[in-house]
Amino acid sequence: MPMRLLFVMCLSCTTVLLASARVRAQSAGPSTSELLTRFGSAPNGLARYNYLTLVMPKLNSDNKMLALQLLATVDSELGLYNEAVMAFPFDNRIAPAKSMPLPRSDTWSSVDAADAITALAAQRHIVMVNEAHHDAHTRELTLALLPRLRALGFRYFAAEALSEKDVDLMRRGYATDASGSEYLLEPLYGEIVRQAIKLGYIIVPYDSDSASNNDRDTEQANALYAKVFAKDPQAKLFIHAGYSHIDKAVGNLGDDTQPMAMQLKRLSGYDPLCADQMQFRDVAVGGLDFGFYAKVALMFHSPVPAVLRNHDAGNVWSSDPKQHDVTVILPPAVDGDLDTTGVTPSDGTRRVFELPRPPFDVNERPSWLSLGGKRIAYGISTNLCTGEIPCVVEAYYPGEPNTAIPADRYTFARQHARNVLYLYPGRYRLRAWNAAGATLAEQEIDVPGH
Repeated sequence: MPMRLLFVMCLSCTTVLLASARVRAQSAGPSTSELLTRFGSAPNGLARYNYLTLVMPKLNSDNKMLALQLLATVDSELGLYNEAVMAFPFDNRIAPAKSMPLPRSDTWSSVDAADAITALAAQRHIVMVNEAHHDAHTRELTLALLPRLRALGFRYFAAEALSEKDVDLMRRGYATDASGSEYLLEPLYGEIVRQAIKLGYIIVPYDSDSASNNDRDTEQANALYAKVFAKDPQAKLFIHAGYSHIDKAVGNLGDDTQPMAMQLKRLSGYDPLCADQMQFRDVAVGGLDFGFYAKVALMFHSPVPAVLRNHDAGNVWSSDPKQHDVTVILPPAVDGDLDTTGVTPSDGTRRVFELPRPPFDVNERPSWLSLGGKRIAYGISTNLCTGEIPCVVEAYYPGEPNTAIPADRYTFARQHARNVLYLYPGRYRLRAWNAAGATLAEQEIDVPGH
């Protein structure tokens, strides 16, 4: 089934990539429309990956940028999280303004972001967390917040990637490859939806696949208001969105575009609690990141997404209070990614990164996939692939079909290899499949507890 493509619309979320949709007549490669059509009609992630790598050398510079973004999302879908960020090391981080200096350890302390946001959400009716679509690390916090906010009375959960066409989603209890856009195919996004349903949230699809870039935020806000607050004025709503849709002021989406959060505030009458994960995240996986992210992440080291709390006042730090209430600091994928050597205080906001850098092993899956120790590393090998490479190995919950978004997956690109899946304790069905989508082998497994 062709997937619902949102890439061209989502480029507006990053503001600098709009040029990727231009088509140059002199190019020998496919047009943007052809590129997206072929990509969207491919039957599975491996087929999409094979198409992109085949066509990449033929693309002009604009379409190559778009193809790299597509490739990063496919890498993420295939469980290749290091490769996803390395394929598209898009650095949309904005250095803190001079009026908002970097925090210092004698004034601020690092605390668990999920705990801090939960405390701030107690008197709120709307909580928003954003993500970078190709960087699944930005989904860890939402998973941690789901049970905490549910305990506070949050009843509705809205996810940007979901389509309202999947009318059986809540009854079924899990997302499938036809439940929404391409971002939903990544296992952690599927886990977000599965956990939200299990916790008793009412799931709210709210995005539009027909709105123009200029109208998209307006349609999102109108849909959320109509589906939630128009029917339940006292509702409590948790929203997982992309990039700058959670901004509370005009700016990052262009001079005139009012972000979804800003418009929903006006419609509902509730000031949303907005937590940003874009500014302080690792975009140099396997490399070396200098500048404000490295300085802050080194100073306030945390194994889980963190925020900063003031020692005296107790308030939580935001690098841009006009746009967001909370700035989340994501730990680096690899400790060696951070270095401030040679960076003086006067140039501490430089954004220079190098990647990759030995002895980094791109095949070693990032440890944040344990979700703070909740999931276990379960060993897998190409033995399940019965000699076929590339080969995808994925784990399904009991009773869920091959069309369900799996609990985790990893893609082997070479023979005689080993790796791990990160899984909650319990019983699973392992399935290995090839680029044609054919099942190569299956196996029942039990993942022991701690």
